[in-house]
Amino acid sequence: MSALAVRFGVMHTNTGEPLRNGVVVIDDGRIAAIGSDVPEGAEVREAACVVPGLINCHSHHEASGDPQITTVFVLNTPTQRAYICVENARKALHSGVTSVRDLGSTENLAIDLRDAIAAGTVEGPTIVAAGRVVCMTGGHGWFIGRQADGPWDVRKAVREQRLAGADCIKFIATGGVLTKGAVPGIEQLSEEELAAGIHEAHVHEMKCAAHAIGTGGIKNAIRAGIDSIEHGHLIDTEGIGLMVERGTRLVPTLCAIDRIVSSGPDAGMPDFVLRKANEIATNAYTNLRAARAAGVIFAGGADSGTPFNYHDEYWREVELMVSQLGMSPREALQVATANAADLIGVDRGRLQPGAAADILLLDADIDSDARPLRSPRAVVKGGTIVVERP
Repeated sequence: MSALAVRFGVMHTNTGEPLRNGVVVIDDGRIAAIGSDVPEGAEVREAACVVPGLINCHSHHEASGDPQITTVFVLNTPTQRAYICVENARKALHSGVTSVRDLGSTENLAIDLRDAIAAGTVEGPTIVAAGRVVCMTGGHGWFIGRQADGPWDVRKAVREQRLAGADCIKFIATGGVLTKGAVPGIEQLSEEELAAGIHEAHVHEMKCAAHAIGTGGIKNAIRAGIDSIEHGHLIDTEGIGLMVERGTRLVPTLCAIDRIVSSGPDAGMPDFVLRKANEIATNAYTNLRAARAAGVIFAGGADSGTPFNYHDEYWREVELMVSQLGMSPREALQVATANAADLIGVDRGRLQPGAAADILLLDADIDSDARPLRSPRAVVKGGTIVVERP
C-alpha cells in the first residue's frame, strides 16, 4: 500500500503550537514524517486543517438516543442489540470518533464489538470496554449491571468482568437520571464497597470510572481511589479540592443533560427523566466551571446513546465545552483527544512521527470555531481513509 500524504494549512498536534503549511506523511498505519515534502508515489489529499481523531470516553453502543432508554433492553433481544451496536460504532467512526470507551453494556456485547472491530470483521472506532457496570442491588443502571452488595461481592463482580474480557471497570456511586426511582444526589455503592472494587481492579491494572452525580458519592469515589468521575454535575468545593489533590479526571458528559433538557416535555421521555435532568442542569455548569478554574483535568465524553444524544454527534460535546465551560476550541479539542487518550489508555490523540495515524481532515481551522468538526472532509483510522466526503 502506498503512503498517504496530506497537505495541510494548519495542523493541531497537541504537542505544542499548531503547525502551518506543511505535509503529514502516513505509512504503515503511523505518521512517518511531518514536513514539506510529498514522497514519490504517495496518495495525496489536501485539507485546510488536520486534527487528531476524536476520542469519546463515555459511550453506550447498545443505545441510539432513544427517548425511553430502558425499552431498548426490554423490547430488543441480545441479537438485535448486537446489530444496534455495530451500526452505532460505524456511525461514530464515520463522524470522526476514532476511539471510544464503552462504559456499560449487557451480556458481553461491548467486549465482543471491540474484538470484532479489532479483527476487521465490522467497522468502528478502537474500543475500550467496561463490560457490565457494577451497581448495588436495584441501583442506577441495573438493567446493564452486575448487581453487587458488600465489599467482597463487589470484588467478585470486578473479577467476573475481567474474566469476560473487560478492559476497565465502571462503578455506580450515585443514583442517576434514566433509572426510575434512582435519585442522582443519593449515594449508592458505599465508599467501602468502592474501595474494595477499585483496589481489585487496580491490582489487575484496570482503570476505573464512577458514575457519580451527587456530592457525597463523588467524594466517596475519589477517596476510594477512582480514576475518573463521570458526570460530576453536583460537585462541591471539597470534591473539587479532592480531585485536584489526587489527579482524578472529570468526564463532564454535558450532552447527557443538554440533549434531554433542550428536547423538552413533548419529546416522548418519561416525566421523571425530564424532571431530574432539569434539576441537575440548574447548577451543573456553574459547578463544572468552578472545577475547571480550580485545575481539575477534564477528559471528553458525551454519554452517547442516552436520549437524543447520538453517536455521530460527539461534536456537540466539544461545542458545549466551549459555550458552557468557557474553553477555547483548541482546549476543547485537546480535552476530546489527548486528555481522553491519556484517561482511557490508548496511544492516540497526539500527532507526531511514530504516532498512530488517526486523523481528521477538516475544511476550516478550529482555532476560533469548533464547528468544522461537525462534518470532517475525511476520517483516517490507522492510516486508512475510512470515509471521504466531497
